[in-house]
Amino acid sequence: MRIKVLNPDEMTEAQRKVVAAAVAGKRKTAPPPLLAWLPSPEMAQRAQHLGEFVRYETSLAPHLSELAILVTARFWTSHYEWFAHRRESLKAGIDPIVIDAIARRQRPRLEDPKARIVYEFSRALHETHGVPQRLFDEAKKVLGEQGVVELVGILGYYTLISMTLNAFEIGLPEGEKSELES
Repeated sequence: MRIKVLNPDEMTEAQRKVVAAAVAGKRKTAPPPLLAWLPSPEMAQRAQHLGEFVRYETSLAPHLSELAILVTARFWTSHYEWFAHRRESLKAGIDPIVIDAIARRQRPRLEDPKARIVYEFSRALHETHGVPQRLFDEAKKVLGEQGVVELVGILGYYTLISMTLNAFEIGLPEGEKSELES
């Protein structure tokens, strides 16, 4: 790990406030990326606030948000993010066969039109840095304009998370093994 995890007595008042807000919020914890951002408390606070929104408060159902997060974690080969959200995806009702296909970089079979659109849109945006008009129009029809905007927010936020975890080499919890191959 390329960061020192600060004890509360080593934190500035601003850093302690950011951590306290995360613990008091819907996450109930200060996740590793937040700890990496603490040298910039203002960034940490703003990112934490956005993260709480895109994780818990969008118009997308939890299984759709988790699907987008898994696609992002797989795209970035973010081992910690995959580890954390594989469990959350299972809780949200995503079939383990779908999760395993994404881990292997294979197209999962998705019968739900919303899940299929979230997957296709997420892959396209990550891999080509754009979304073809046909796919964009279909996403807007299936998810609504608000849903498309929030999906892009989820993808962007979890790209920041994945980049943070990778840049600071934040590994898996002790005793855990990665399910992702490079």
